[in-house]
Amino acid sequence: MSEPLLRLDKVSKIYERGDSKLEVLQQIDFDVYAGQAVCILGASGAGKSTLLHILGTLDRPTEGRVLFNGKDMAKEPDEHLARFRNQEIGFVFQFHHLLSEFSALENVMLPARFAGQSESKAREHALELLQLLGLEDRSDHFPSELSGGEQQRIAVARALVQRPKILLADEPTGNLDTQNSEQIQELFFQFRLKFGLTLVVVTHDVNFASRFPRRMVLKDGHWN
Repeated sequence: MSEPLLRLDKVSKIYERGDSKLEVLQQIDFDVYAGQAVCILGASGAGKSTLLHILGTLDRPTEGRVLFNGKDMAKEPDEHLARFRNQEIGFVFQFHHLLSEFSALENVMLPARFAGQSESKAREHALELLQLLGLEDRSDHFPSELSGGEQQRIAVARALVQRPKILLADEPTGNLDTQNSEQIQELFFQFRLKFGLTLVVVTHDVNFASRFPRRMVLKDGHWN
């Protein structure tokens, strides 16, 4: 078998406040292979979001290794991690986190522009994604002029504009009604096939979770 694309090796995360310690993750091992779709389930406070943040190098483990193609990202300096996230990982969160002063198109373009891509090329890639999402006629609208479902689809486009290898999502449908939730779920699997994405999704939605070929349950900081 090939090596995993992402691997957590004996990862623990401990928060200390004065004399007290909160161990959120306890010696977690986790392998994700290229092209896999993995769902992480668990009660609130189980450590799911912390695990996802460590996978995406948004946070560092207290102990253990975070390997991407065999390289320990936990040892990399912050500026290298920022570049790595921009190029290799797309993030979608429960709340869209769009910038209100920018249009839908400009929000999608941002990661590409931060990476130094020309405005014309970034616009081309962003428009392509908006067309795939059926939102090309909303490209000049600002977030306040979009519905909740449209805002989240813009967030998905922004996550994919750099053509990342991995898409990490934390409760991506948790703030949506049933219809919009189902649309977002379908997009994840469509884009997985179209772009060869590796998916790791945290969700409480059992119907969404049932669509994943691999499901993991986190309880009290370790796999259940």
